[in-house]
Amino acid sequence: MTASFIRSDDFAAFVTALIEAGPVYGPVAKRSRFAFERLETPEELRLDYDVTILPPKKLFFPPAQDLVTFDGAGFRAALEPTEKVLLGVHFYDVKAIDQTDLLFSERNYDINYMAHRETTTIVASNIQTVSKRAFFASVGADVEPQGHDAFLTAINGGYVLETRTERGEALLAFGAFQPATEAQIAEAAAVNVAALERCPEELEHGTEAIADKVRAAFQDEELWTTLAADCFSCGTCNTVCPTCYCFDVQDTWNVDQTSGQRTRFWDGCLTEDFAKCSLGEGACENFREERAARFRHRLMRKATYLNEKLGGPACVGCGRCSAGCTADIADPARVINQIMAS
Repeated sequence: MTASFIRSDDFAAFVTALIEAGPVYGPVAKRSRFAFERLETPEELRLDYDVTILPPKKLFFPPAQDLVTFDGAGFRAALEPTEKVLLGVHFYDVKAIDQTDLLFSERNYDINYMAHRETTTIVASNIQTVSKRAFFASVGADVEPQGHDAFLTAINGGYVLETRTERGEALLAFGAFQPATEAQIAEAAAVNVAALERCPEELEHGTEAIADKVRAAFQDEELWTTLAADCFSCGTCNTVCPTCYCFDVQDTWNVDQTSGQRTRFWDGCLTEDFAKCSLGEGACENFREERAARFRHRLMRKATYLNEKLGGPACVGCGRCSAGCTADIADPARVINQIMAS
């Protein structure tokens, strides 16, 4: 839509105005790490972050989300969406949000996700610091981020804000913006290209070649057993992934035994119980009992199973799983490159 410029000296006042108007969430420091949290002051905002501990999907799809409360009189929806601004999302996380938007809106429309998503204005921002395990430049490179309302890029002397939607355009009223010059727009574009060139990890082949080779390796049990040998089945790689969307649903009863709540929790295919099904009378069946089968399933989901539906791989190269894996075996770039070289 439009490209505007705001001086560095005026940026704090812009963020303050947003905070005064309603909830604003952005990256804040958590010791040496970063997390998306509600902002109280503009000074908390850290647009120079590398990657957050958890992805921004947690605002629409929390790790624990009450769905309904119930008692003897019936049940009530626990959904209470509010208008908010999500500020400072890197482009790879926008791509992940695009994927979850599709997966939660197709067929069985998930109101518990979409209601929060549809009341959020997303402002993406350029990557000032690249994560040590990132490979976002080489995964799904032909897939463009779509789900943001504006894109903010830090340049010399201030920020260029490029609006994408009417929601993004409405943000201009909160700050001392002026039309960006052609030179400022060109500088912003160069800044974003430069970030792609700083990725420390890289996939050595394209999306289609990877999808074909990974799928062809499905029956190679020795390969998957070797790759999963050190896996703890902790599910950290699932938990921190911006494109994972599996969940479990549990009912919790209060001590009165008539009231309670139904809650859904993040779940992950690397955990031992994920594929365990009840057969009744205390019996059960686990159709992915071996670590190798669970490890294989995750890689298949990321590299090949969902490509046709999503238009690209179900991985955006953020590097969270690589950084979070205690055994250091979850890195998709490393595993895929190994498969491609075999």
